[in-house]
Amino acid sequence: MPDLLIELFSEEIPARMQARAADDLKKLVTNGLVDAGLTYASAAAFSTPRRLTLTIEGMLDASPSLVEERKGPKADAPEKAIEGFLRGAGLTRDQLEERDTPKGKILFAMISKPGRPAAEIVAEVLETTIRTFPWPKSMRWGSGTLRWVRPLHSILCILSAEDGAQVVPLTVDGITAGDTTRGHRFLAPDTITVSNFEDYSAKLKRAFVVLDPAERRDTIWNDATNMAFANGLEVVEDAGLLAEVAGLVEYPVVLMGQIGEDFLGLPPEVLQTSMKEHQKFFSVRNPKTGRIERFVTVANRTTADDGATILAGNEKVLSARLSDAKFFWENDLRIAQSEAGMQTWVDRLSNVTFHNKLGTQAELISRMEALAGELAPMVGADADEARAAARFAKADLSSEMVYEFPELQGLMGSYYAKAAGKSDAIAAAAQDHYAPLGPSDDVPTAPVSIAVALAEKIDKLTGFWAIDEKPTGSKDPFALRRAALGVIRILVDGSVRLPLSPIFEHWFDAAVSVFQTSGYHIVLPPKDGGKLAFGPDYRDPIAFDDFGNCVGFVSGSSMAEIDFEFAEYVLSTPRNWSNNLLSFLHDRLKVYLKDQGVRHDIIDACIAMEGNDDLTLLVKRAKALSETLKTDDGENLIQGFKRANNILSQAEDADGVEYSFGADIKFAETEEERALFAALDTAEAQIKPAMEAQDFGTAMSAMASLRGPIDAFFDAVQVNSDNATIRRNRLNLLSRIRTICSSVADLTKIDG
Repeated sequence: MPDLLIELFSEEIPARMQARAADDLKKLVTNGLVDAGLTYASAAAFSTPRRLTLTIEGMLDASPSLVEERKGPKADAPEKAIEGFLRGAGLTRDQLEERDTPKGKILFAMISKPGRPAAEIVAEVLETTIRTFPWPKSMRWGSGTLRWVRPLHSILCILSAEDGAQVVPLTVDGITAGDTTRGHRFLAPDTITVSNFEDYSAKLKRAFVVLDPAERRDTIWNDATNMAFANGLEVVEDAGLLAEVAGLVEYPVVLMGQIGEDFLGLPPEVLQTSMKEHQKFFSVRNPKTGRIERFVTVANRTTADDGATILAGNEKVLSARLSDAKFFWENDLRIAQSEAGMQTWVDRLSNVTFHNKLGTQAELISRMEALAGELAPMVGADADEARAAARFAKADLSSEMVYEFPELQGLMGSYYAKAAGKSDAIAAAAQDHYAPLGPSDDVPTAPVSIAVALAEKIDKLTGFWAIDEKPTGSKDPFALRRAALGVIRILVDGSVRLPLSPIFEHWFDAAVSVFQTSGYHIVLPPKDGGKLAFGPDYRDPIAFDDFGNCVGFVSGSSMAEIDFEFAEYVLSTPRNWSNNLLSFLHDRLKVYLKDQGVRHDIIDACIAMEGNDDLTLLVKRAKALSETLKTDDGENLIQGFKRANNILSQAEDADGVEYSFGADIKFAETEEERALFAALDTAEAQIKPAMEAQDFGTAMSAMASLRGPIDAFFDAVQVNSDNATIRRNRLNLLSRIRTICSSVADLTKIDG
């Protein structure tokens, strides 16, 4: 069985595309070969900045011959139908087989497909792969028609066996496949002839090309960490940067450089970000001080001076970059420590639009400030401190440092808040209020940070719901699903009790107040074709219930009457969207809890209960129910409950009455019936105080204890007795089962 070796040699492939391209090459070629009948034992793909390589071992030397059986029309079918079948099969009438079937005599065609040599199939598959390769971006060059990520220079394609290697005959856009490649661009640029993958890999290594990206990553990291350790330092881990740098070099040579003394006072995050984003340098930290003191760069070659010239050039470029950062840092500090302080930056945000239907960034901050003050006592934070933290949390968006490095927003706000003399809680809130950004990020834990982070995310959710800009399908341009997950994680992970429905109303009141403070006038939709407006001096606080379904805001100073159609901002009141937003959060909660093993139907059963806007309470109830249903008693109780509920519902529909009271033990005829009365009394006595104390575990256990008495009751008793009094009493008893169980969760929503 021959082995196949393919190399597509080009100009530099962007590092971020290499891993995906190697996988695509492997998938496209192997799928194409298998579809054509060529199976194989194993396959592996590799990439360097200038090449994609695929090796396939144990491949068939030819596709197998096949005989395809094709069913045709009946033997007595019209001639034209038979002729059409013959054309499709490429056969004549006498080559068909006539077989007896339950449906009569049917014509069958046996079509032979001879096998094809591997080289022929490989050539077809590889040409198709090259011409249809799914690069995110591609280009044409010269006079050819081929599109590739960068100009494609050569194709290596050989089939190797014990008796030697064969070049697969293939030409793509004037590039003819061969058995040659090239080594390092500078250290070994000559042509290299290869005979198989082992020969290819060994010769490339001698030509200063490390083919395997994993080997390049390991080399870089081991050399960098050893070099840092020798100097009493440590390399800051960055898996993404390591993968990217490994994609920039074919022969990694690790060098350690110095950072100018003038720049060591910059925040370590600034140094790290600048070096990573602009130079692709690794940061080297002093573990004793936490300062970034050196950097590691990776060259693509060895030099006679052991990299001294390369380092000198890199240090010069880095110095220029860090000089800019130092200038921004010092300017920002002067503003933060001035008399006006960070308020200067907040004022600048009044000229920055947050959203054309929700106002400016400054108005966003004002809404956050009001909302954080409302949330503060609920999360154990000081209201004044929470409002101050919300006021300055986004101030750094106006700073020069964040303008240069947007990824540092929040973090720089923390530094500037400390420099301005703000409390540690306010500084921490500036850094934490965006968190969590992802499912694995830490959530804020400090009370002030929690209040501001919740205010930021709730403002985003309520604001976009109020202007009817909800996510649709896969589209979520304002990252509202991420904001919803952030709210869920802050509340649930932090065990924060917070009913959300009143908070939505608080947001609306705050939004109205903020627009009023900004000089806008309230205008309501016309009623009965008329117009209704408030004068320019209207500033009295009003609740959302004072409005109809929406309210508009207009600017201007002398308007006797304002038409609603000309409102510059229009917000729907919470009655229009609060339930929908809560449902959205519930849907996100289902996704969140699914990963924790809580079924969606269990969550639905708990959502149906009162207090479902308190997500922490909802999760506590759902987890207790989930654990209960994992027990035999819990699982079987559901069946008993549903049986009771079905019998009761059918009887109520048939009789036109509600059996909701009046069950009396004196009408019980059997021991099982009397035992159920007693069990219900006991369970009710346990469940009621447990639910009041929100002790869902105890309530669920008490409910599950009903399993045995309910099963025994149905085994021994016929509910629909001929005695009307007995029947009514038993139906009322079933109603007690429904009422008691439904006080814990809506079990009708449980699957099964």
